[in-house]
Amino acid sequence: MDVTKKVPVREQAPDVRNKNFEEVCLGYNAEEAVLEASRCINCKNAQCIQGCPVSINIPAFIHQVKENNFEEAYKIIGQSSALPAVCGRVCPQESQCEGKCIRGIKGEAISIGKLERFVADWARENNIKPEKPTEKKGKKVAVIGSGPSGLTCAGDLAKMGYDVTIFEALHEAGGVLVYGIPEFRLPKKSVVASEIENVKSLGVKIETNVVIGKSMTIDQLIEEEGFEAVFIGSGAGLPKFMGIPGENANGVFSANEYLTRSNLMKAFDDDYDTPIARFKKVAIVGGGNVAMDAARTALRLGAEVHIVYRRSEAELPARVEEVHHAKEEGIIFDLLTNPTEILADENGWVKGMKCVKMELGEPDASGRRKPVEVEGSEYVMDLDAVIMSLGTSPNPLISSTTKGLDVNKRQCIIAEEETGKTTKTGVYAGGDAVTGAATVILAMGAGKAGAKGIDEYLSNK
Repeated sequence: MDVTKKVPVREQAPDVRNKNFEEVCLGYNAEEAVLEASRCINCKNAQCIQGCPVSINIPAFIHQVKENNFEEAYKIIGQSSALPAVCGRVCPQESQCEGKCIRGIKGEAISIGKLERFVADWARENNIKPEKPTEKKGKKVAVIGSGPSGLTCAGDLAKMGYDVTIFEALHEAGGVLVYGIPEFRLPKKSVVASEIENVKSLGVKIETNVVIGKSMTIDQLIEEEGFEAVFIGSGAGLPKFMGIPGENANGVFSANEYLTRSNLMKAFDDDYDTPIARFKKVAIVGGGNVAMDAARTALRLGAEVHIVYRRSEAELPARVEEVHHAKEEGIIFDLLTNPTEILADENGWVKGMKCVKMELGEPDASGRRKPVEVEGSEYVMDLDAVIMSLGTSPNPLISSTTKGLDVNKRQCIIAEEETGKTTKTGVYAGGDAVTGAATVILAMGAGKAGAKGIDEYLSNK
């Protein structure tokens, strides 16, 4: 065995998977996991832990995998993470834990994410559950939102002995894990539902179809319902658009709407009658992970799919793995291209999109080279649907109905990074509601910080 190389991970073949919604990556079996774990040199000063937003003791759990002690490995991960089967699939490990791996200096980093996924999947298949809390503090905490930050905060607080209730606006718990990330990247029944059940097994209650700010306000939760602290993990679900002519045409979607229709309404399943049209030629405007998810979903629903992005491939914000998978599956990348107008037919449906070619100039404030329009390069791309994937911002509903809760100019809640403490006493916040759209694992890290902040607040109250 060449210890400088990762044990390869089995995947569905590209020309097979681009026609189904089953998981692309098949993960390690036990033998492969032990072999990969044996590559770890168990550093004394483990930088991989520093790179993990929830500070999992990575060398310790990998050592247990190496020794075939999978249950012990799960317990070690469970001390830090409430959603290991999720994180093992969707975390950007290459820029976090694996990006810090010493083994990666002279070879390939340890497949930390794939090992975490293996351990979590093994625990689920063998019905291993997280350890239940032993103490009860008799204090009620409300968590708003059942996405990664809310689930993490609720799980950590429950382990500390608090009586926790999550309030979820949608009919199904999971937040972005169920409505945003496609089935082929994150299976809903086998993975997400199981992780949520694990959080509930700690004593956490989840109430769905409760829109905080409409059904009930945060002030009412505290003053009338007896909650002594509140954590806001409501995410960033308000989509952004370009503001170009024609964006109101039929067949223009935000990536949020398109993915929600597909994921929560089961548009990919022929047994469901779901209100989402199957288009022939679709353009996805944007280059992040959500753009890749929308593109790969549209492809599986039968369309020819183009990613339209105004910078070059080097500037694509999506994970390298997601771009690689999209290309393998047959998605066309129209780079250095910018839309200027969406064209509609006489019935108001999309028929095309005017675009111009771009070239990269000097770096902008973000450090990326600024795209500049090439004169005389305008052309029309024939299409029947356009999906805008340009990022999201928090919905102002909660902040506008809560006295004393300050937000910044982007409508993000102002909160301390270390504790999640907001400008309103007893109210904490984290995840996309504070940072704007970011990753699952960063939201989980904020959920952990919020739980710690709430515990300190209630312990000193």
